[in-house]
Amino acid sequence: MQLNGLPFPGREREQAMLAQTVADLGRGRSSVVTLIGRPGYGQSRLLNLAARLAEDQGFRVLRAKATPGERDVRYGVVGQLLAPMDGLTDGSMKALTGQGPESRLPGLTELLRTARERPTLLVVDDVEWLDPASLRWFGALIRRLPDALIVLLVSGTGRLRPGACPLSTAPQQVITLECELAPLAPRDVAATVALICGHPGDNAFISAALEASAGNPEVLSEALRRFTKHGYAPVAGRVPELTTITEAVGGEHAVRVLGGLSDTAVALVRALAVCGDLLDLSLLFTLAGPRAASEPGLPEVLQESGLATASGTGLRLSRPEARSWILAEMPGDERAELHARAAELAYRAAVADEDIARLLLAARPVDEPWVIPVLRRTCAAALRAGRTGQAIACLSRALEEPLDPVPRAQLGIELAAIEVLAAPEAAGRRLAEIIRTGDGGPGRIRVRAADLGLSRGDDKALRRAIVDVLPSTDGEERGALAGLFWLTECDGQDDTDLVPDGIPPLPDDPTCPVQAAARAWRLALRGTDLPTARALAHRVFTLDGGAGALILPRLTAARTLLLTDDLDEAEIRLDILHTDLRRRHARAAAAQALAVRGELNLRRGRLDMAERDVAAAERSLPRSLWHRYTVPYLLAVRILIALENGDLGQAGALAAASAPAESREGASWGYLLFARALVAVKDDRLPEAAELFRATGRWQLGRGRSNPALMPWRSMAARVHDALGDHEEARRLADEELALARLWGAANTLGWAQLGAGRVAREGRVERLREAVATLRGTPARLAYAGALLELATAELDTGNPRAAAPLVGDLFTFVIAHRPSSRLVAKVRELSERTGPSAVRGRVPHPAWATLTEPEQRTASLVGLGHGNREIAETLSVSRRTVELRLSGAYRKLGIGGRAELIALLRAAQGGGIDVA
Repeated sequence: MQLNGLPFPGREREQAMLAQTVADLGRGRSSVVTLIGRPGYGQSRLLNLAARLAEDQGFRVLRAKATPGERDVRYGVVGQLLAPMDGLTDGSMKALTGQGPESRLPGLTELLRTARERPTLLVVDDVEWLDPASLRWFGALIRRLPDALIVLLVSGTGRLRPGACPLSTAPQQVITLECELAPLAPRDVAATVALICGHPGDNAFISAALEASAGNPEVLSEALRRFTKHGYAPVAGRVPELTTITEAVGGEHAVRVLGGLSDTAVALVRALAVCGDLLDLSLLFTLAGPRAASEPGLPEVLQESGLATASGTGLRLSRPEARSWILAEMPGDERAELHARAAELAYRAAVADEDIARLLLAARPVDEPWVIPVLRRTCAAALRAGRTGQAIACLSRALEEPLDPVPRAQLGIELAAIEVLAAPEAAGRRLAEIIRTGDGGPGRIRVRAADLGLSRGDDKALRRAIVDVLPSTDGEERGALAGLFWLTECDGQDDTDLVPDGIPPLPDDPTCPVQAAARAWRLALRGTDLPTARALAHRVFTLDGGAGALILPRLTAARTLLLTDDLDEAEIRLDILHTDLRRRHARAAAAQALAVRGELNLRRGRLDMAERDVAAAERSLPRSLWHRYTVPYLLAVRILIALENGDLGQAGALAAASAPAESREGASWGYLLFARALVAVKDDRLPEAAELFRATGRWQLGRGRSNPALMPWRSMAARVHDALGDHEEARRLADEELALARLWGAANTLGWAQLGAGRVAREGRVERLREAVATLRGTPARLAYAGALLELATAELDTGNPRAAAPLVGDLFTFVIAHRPSSRLVAKVRELSERTGPSAVRGRVPHPAWATLTEPEQRTASLVGLGHGNREIAETLSVSRRTVELRLSGAYRKLGIGGRAELIALLRAAQGGGIDVA
């Protein structure tokens, strides 16, 4: 049944009852009807429907609404009710308006007299807020209802439980009805959706609407109206939009309900919004204020208003999504104060760090010793979970606390290390400011700030900051800052740049580890005095190589050791550095260290590990966040790995990837030019490759980088010129690289230069290549050695000497077994083995049953022959140690041997007296 033809799904029973009540009024029957329910359950709408029905039948309708603001206004609700009624005496009018002497029950006599002649419907909403005088007035009215044609229709929220309404008792001859409104059932929600949206919703949509609105008719109807205004259909695919809209409507509803509560109740709701799920009821009362614990029935009031529900020994908000709406009603300073007090209570209650930190983020400065540690611990946990934004927010909030200059600067450095993941430019500005404002106190704050920023590649602004503060420094701090300046000066400046006044020159034999790194790197770049460069690089780690030491000097010293052929030590130092940087959350520097380790593993021919390192580098710091001066280095290493793996598609895509225009100013642009040139060679774009190699040379030489150990661009360019027919230029470039390699003296660099010269030699090619193989045999640069073996074996075959080529091919075969089968060497070794015949390969097989081993077992067993332990084999092959153990167990069984010692003996014997297996 409907009132006035307006459907109200879920309230059919109540509408029928009200229609019957209005009809009974026409028959001369008075009654008192009470509607009870939570806010938004439809009480006001039902009263309106009943009022319209009474008006349509010609009855008089008088209306009033009680409010908290008028609870202290004498006869406030009675005055609303009787204001439009004719026939009030002057005394009643003055009593109701508070302008005359108090009348006993103003207007009651006039109302009863007129109601005997004209049926009257009195509608009073929210009677729980009746002022005391109005409450007495209505009690008197109810006692006199048998003498009048009056229906009293009142409503209230859940605070009025059935039977507890002060207006629900009447004389026996007066009809008394009470009705408690329930939340909407699923069928009611479905009917409401069909009514408002214009057509039925599907089951998933109905379920989502019921859950989001909690069956509240007011919230549901308003949400659906807004939903349909967007033109959405009630289907499962639109549930996210419905949920978002309903959360907003629910928040607005909560704020309206809040407006009808006492100040103490409002304070408790705000406390719940801040931390109701963290504190028990006693602490919530403490947070809400001194009157909260003493106000009777306060938890019940909140529950019956629909704002809160019981949760264990405490309370929680019924709609957690309404938190922001509830708190938005507070002035900002009060909200910050509430969060601060909540954080202190939560800390005393031993609440989890992350929850305390959430409170602190919205709190005013607390100035307590526990605040910074809590925020730091939460920051670390957020970083481990990949929540960078939360980590940055925690340290930013920590900087709002009162701090001395040194701890403040230390926090700023920690924050800058993390900000590179979200706001790298802000990190650079923060570090530059620390350099300029630091006081040189304990911990070398300015030095550490400069080191962190420069290790990412951000050199221009930080170098200017160093120049600005250097005149005001002395001692170790001055030496370290000057060393950091020189570490970047040789990378980022060309020969025409002038060194600013006040920058002390680098000594020839520095004792400062930063200056030692700078001096070693400059010698390495110029390719002069390898022993001194090596000794200075070692000095960096001897003087300042432990955990927490400066980053850039250690990274630079490790790169120097890469060029001096000290790959074992460089790897150890890079491992230690990377572990330290991960502990310090220096993600940009950690990514740099991983990229350098990728280059190291590439030089060693460990393509699996090289690929894993560059992938880890991009996980540590996504490529889009790398500094424009350093991203070319990452791209170059990735291109070289792809080329060695034979993945020309990936190499071409990486080479074609755009780099920021400013990258050309940085220290790694030459690496990308070199890598792009190699891709052009593979694509048979030789003229373009020649131009790229020339550009690489111009870039390198313009910055004083003449050492071929950095990249053998001359020998590679020589091959291109030789293929293009420019043999004179090819020979000149090859001879120039050979002379520079001899000047530098590193065996790997020299062997590569000899290989380059042999490749373009018109005469004595085989002898030159043999010289290269002999030089490279004892070096850790296994990939270069394999390349030399390949060239020499090819040359021997081309000159008709298969017997000389056979052992070389066998050596290459063993090398391939110990490395990735996807390496580009595999196809070439297979081709050479076909030219030399199967005897070359058979001569390398260590046992007749070797062929029965699977390819993974062969690779694993070959690494045992090289002396590697199970852990290192697992890392090399990117498998678990358990997998290594299973493969070796299978190999031992098939070969009929007892274990590792016998396997090593077999492999050593198969090497023919000294030919390396890898």
